[in-house]
Amino acid sequence: MAAIAVLYENEAWLAPLFDALEHEGASVERVYANALAFDPTSAAPAWSLAVNKVSPSSYLRGHGASIAFARQYLAFLEGSGIPVVNGSDAFRLETSKALQLLLLHQLGIAAPRARVTNEPLRVVEAASALRFPVIVKPNVGGSGALMKRFDSLEELRDGAAAVDFGPDGTVLVQEYLEPADGSVVRVEFLAGRYLYAIRITNDSADFNLCPADICQVPAPDQYGNLATAAKKPLRIEACEPPAGMIDAVLRIAKAGRLDVGGVEYLVAKRDGQPYVYDINALSNFVTDAPVLVGFDPHQRFARYLVARAKVAA
Repeated sequence: MAAIAVLYENEAWLAPLFDALEHEGASVERVYANALAFDPTSAAPAWSLAVNKVSPSSYLRGHGASIAFARQYLAFLEGSGIPVVNGSDAFRLETSKALQLLLLHQLGIAAPRARVTNEPLRVVEAASALRFPVIVKPNVGGSGALMKRFDSLEELRDGAAAVDFGPDGTVLVQEYLEPADGSVVRVEFLAGRYLYAIRITNDSADFNLCPADICQVPAPDQYGNLATAAKKPLRIEACEPPAGMIDAVLRIAKAGRLDVGGVEYLVAKRDGQPYVYDINALSNFVTDAPVLVGFDPHQRFARYLVARAKVAA
């Protein structure tokens, strides 16, 4: 069997997957997206399978170019007949919260109301049609970064000029829905099947609810250096979502052509209804998964990759 290629931009995140693939006896080629070149007219590498692990938060680590490059490279691999896990369609969805809202609307799955704009002067106008509080967040997200909450129109007017529009110059102005019990649920899936779910309770104002410690985005100090991120006060426990929410997540995965990932939702305090607010194609899985959910999802993912590579061989 030819090598399984893993396209990535952050070495620290990949250690568990590389270990799991090694345990399965797979030949792995590491493809670093931040230092890559290819000839669009040449033959693609002789890989049995390619796995896209480039994150939308790449730009927060100075790797913003890897997002645009991955879009071109994934299309090249797919056009060359190489199967790609979380390929172009999944990556397009992963890197656009606006497209995520469009997909949810098409599927009839409730999401917080929002407006999309690429003009700083229109942020306040966009929010005027929404119910406060609102969150302003870049269209290209990642680990809750650069998101800001505004509790009133006046507060937004004062702070709109400082909004960061992210790498594609577009933001969402979205209604903030307070969770009924202070928690959100992340449902993970693999190959069209439910994998596990966890409930995450956040005791801070931080929007980064990534359940893997390695997802934490270090903040720059006064000199511009990235400081080591402290562990956030997240309480995480395994849970079993209602069958209707699992079905909704799997419909999202199918329609978005996501091979693996996680969908986050909350039950709103104001009406008791569930709302999906984030779709993640890249998942680092939860820390201490064997303890929390009873198995190692990295091992299951590695076995899936090896089995799929054998089929493609």
